[in-house]
Formats: sequence, C-alpha cells, structure tokens
Amino acid sequence: MRAVVVERFGQPPQVRDVPVPACPADGVVVRVEATGVCRSDWHGWQGHDDGITLPHVPGHELAGTVAAVGGDVRAWVVGDVVTVPFVCACGACGACLAGEHQVCERQTQPGFTHDGSFAQYVALDHADVNLVRLPDGMSPVTAAALGCRFATAYRAVTVHGRPRAGDWVAVHGCGGVGLSAVMVAVAEGARVVALDTSAAARDAALACGAEAVLDPLEDLAPDAAPGAGPDAPPDVTPGPAAVAARVAQVTGGGAHVSLDALGSPATAVASVLGLRRRGRHVQVGLLLAEAARPPLPMDRVVAWELEVYGSHGMAAHEYPAMLARIASGALRPDRLVGRTIGLDEAPDALAAMSRPVTAAGMTVVVP
Repeated sequence: MRAVVVERFGQPPQVRDVPVPACPADGVVVRVEATGVCRSDWHGWQGHDDGITLPHVPGHELAGTVAAVGGDVRAWVVGDVVTVPFVCACGACGACLAGEHQVCERQTQPGFTHDGSFAQYVALDHADVNLVRLPDGMSPVTAAALGCRFATAYRAVTVHGRPRAGDWVAVHGCGGVGLSAVMVAVAEGARVVALDTSAAARDAALACGAEAVLDPLEDLAPDAAPGAGPDAPPDVTPGPAAVAARVAQVTGGGAHVSLDALGSPATAVASVLGLRRRGRHVQVGLLLAEAARPPLPMDRVVAWELEVYGSHGMAAHEYPAMLARIASGALRPDRLVGRTIGLDEAPDALAAMSRPVTAAGMTVVVP
C-alpha cells in the first residue's frame, strides 16, 4: 500500500510503498477513505511525542471500510463503514470499566503508538470497544473530522464547559477544534467570542455563529496589568492579561466558559484570566515539548473559585448523542472541512502547519 512515512523528526515525510498492516486478533484493518490533517500530527512529526518510533506513518482522524476482521472480534464484519476515536481503549482497565475510555490506562493511538491513517490501510485495536458505525448518508470526509477535533470539542463543551443558554463562551484558537467548539457552543445556546490571529479563521468563526471575534496580536504590547513586570513568572507576560481584559469587556465581566483550543502558554493563561468568577477553563489544545508545563495564574483560580479541566477526546460509546445532533442538522461538521487533498499532498499539508495560517477549515486527505 502507499503511505506517508516519517523517517526523521522534522524532516519532510515521503510517500512510498509499505506493507499492509497485519490484522490484530481483537481488531480490524480499515481501508482508509478519508483522514484529517491535525495539529497533533504536526506535533508527532516534530518529535514532541515520545511514544513514536521511527520510521512512522502519521494520521489518527479517519473513516473507512472494514477490510479484515480479527478472530476475536464479534461486532464487526468486512464491509462495515466506520470511524474511530483517536484513543483506542482496552475496555478492561479501571478507567474503561468506569466508562472513561478516553483516558484508558492501556490506550493505543493510530499515528502515535503505531502506524496511522496517512495510508491506504490502517490497523485498529480492540474493535468491539472502539469502532463507531457511520450513519447512512454521512460522507467519509465529514466523518474523518469526528474522531479527534470535532468529538474532542463536543465533549469539552458539553461535558466540561456545560454552558447554559445565554452564557458567554470564549474560544482561544480557531483551527479545527476551535471552530468545532464554536459550532457546538452556539448549538448549546451560548454566546461565543472567538479569538485567532488569522483573519480567515475569525471569519470562519463568525460563519459558525460566533457573536464576536478578537485578534490577540493587537494585545502583544506590554500593558500596566497589576503584577506584570520583571518579577512576573516566566512565560506569564502582560500580553495574555490584555487579551483577557478585552474578553472581559466583550462579555460584560468575563466568560462563563473558556477553552484554549490552540495549546500554548499564552492562550492557556489568557483563557483562565478571561473568566468571570466561578467560571470554567477547559484545556483542549495540546501543550507539549518545552510548553508542556506552563505556569498558570492559580491565585486567580483559588480566589475566584474557577474550575480547570483537561479534555482528551471522547469514548466511542458517547458518540450516539453527537451523531444524533449531526443527523438532526443541529451540528454541521461538514461545513468545517476547508479542502480535500490526495495522499501525495499530505506531506506538504503537514509542513504548512509550521507556517502562519492563511486559510480556515480542516484539511482532509482522501488516499
């Protein structure tokens, strides 16, 4: 089969012929019909994930048709059209037995723990626990966005953020997961302020229903925020405080819920500082490598009784509620797909994430 192969971290991947993966006894091999290009793939390519062994095939957002079934699988047959969460759970550890498959203690992740979906075929573990059947009429291109960005945003907003109708939700970063969060929050009846440095991304957020948009670059200059200056903790600069002040101005006192959908020390701090009292911060964007453990304003968290959550995908058993809302038309993930490309274009799409964003929406590979 043809696949995108990373031989060295940070170096251009190559499209070449590799063996079709073997089918796990408890899993399946899926013929990939669509796979998303996600910033998590970029992090893996850059060497920010210590679970990756080279050479390696990236890709973890996928949809396709079951091509082979392991002998221990009971719920799936060749020809089933499926998607899968990016976290493939074991189904038997303590977290899984509690229903929290997204934090499985023995999880596997295509494109990270083993070869992924930037290929014509991909192997998936524990199929009876992890596969999700696609509804009739849903295209593989739309479904490919669900396994990571859209499902992650859906759970981050509905489970952790829990906005009520009329609440303000701030979304920092309007890439695939951020635009998904905007769409989900609006469907919940929330008022959304979306922040991104890209004009195209801000326009896309407005199209998804955001009531207001802000450009954080306007707030990079130091301000006179109390406590800012030479004694401020590392990486906690006046910039995030100024961004947060603008969010508070737009929302009339701060957001009820705020999501860092980008994943950087600056956006994480701005998200927390932009909350009103008793607000909820949800960290969705990955913080990896040197940014893995940023200092956060815990004084504000304590004094204002803020809630701080991490959000790591969504278990397969939670998909039906989301799929029902998609089927009803309340959610339209298809509108978040910016372009589709072929497998030969995937390396360039991955490399493009190292540069400033010039176009909004998700990129989906059709192998």
